Amino acid sequence: MSRSHRANHYGTICEKRAMDRYDLEPARASWKDAEFEHGRPVEIKSTMYRHSDGQPGTFKLYEKYHRRLRREDGHYVFVVYKATEKGVNILEMKLTHSSQVPRLSWHGGGDHRGTRQAKIQLGAIFKS
Repeated sequence: MSRSHRANHYGTICEKRAMDRYDLEPARASWKDAEFEHGRPVEIKSTMYRHSDGQPGTFKLYEKYHRRLRREDGHYVFVVYKATEKGVNILEMKLTHSSQVPRLSWHGGGDHRGTRQAKIQLGAIFKS
């Protein structure tokens, strides 16, 4: 299984666990993964705690999707996981309003989605 395929697989597991924990309904769109019962959108972002090269994980947000989530008064669920032989071990999970993410610095790298991206360090979301 390729690295990107594994990441997608792990991300899907994290989405399911976030939906279960926060009682969310699936809502597949480019800019949201789920909704609360009343229809408020939720984007679920996951990352490995530490990648195989030793680098800490980061959350990637895409500008046009973030702006849409803000306009729709949406939320993020941030999930940090560690890959295991049987799937993933969730280390941390946090629900936060889209207005409460740290200041974002947009740059290239999201061209495949027709937008710019920003990366958020784990410590900016999960303060120790």
